[in-house]
Amino acid sequence: VQLVESGGGLVQPGGSLRLSCAASGFAFNMYAMKWYRQAPGKERELVATINSPGRSTSYATSVKGRFAISRDNTKNTMYLQMNSLKPEDTAVYYCNARVVGVDYWGQGTQVSVSS
Repeated sequence: VQLVESGGGLVQPGGSLRLSCAASGFAFNMYAMKWYRQAPGKERELVATINSPGRSTSYATSVKGRFAISRDNTKNTMYLQMNSLKPEDTAVYYCNARVVGVDYWGQGTQVSVSS
């Protein structure tokens, strides 16, 4: 199983970013996928979840209405569209897949929101 995140960067408050997570080594279309984030000095937190067909999503209260998780099962890729970014969204963002009871993580992509 391999998960590779991309799309992070430095953005001003109110800006937008789109993260991608390219998956390989497992049947991507059969598993729910998640985005987590970890800010400096804080525990890793769940940001958003999407089920295997991509029809059901859920979000942390802190990002609801600003972030949108999606997936393209034909490309084995998951996305996180982040709008109206705030300084408190600054963190390393990780994609996660739980495959046959084992959690797999990408290397993470840094998102920094600052003026």
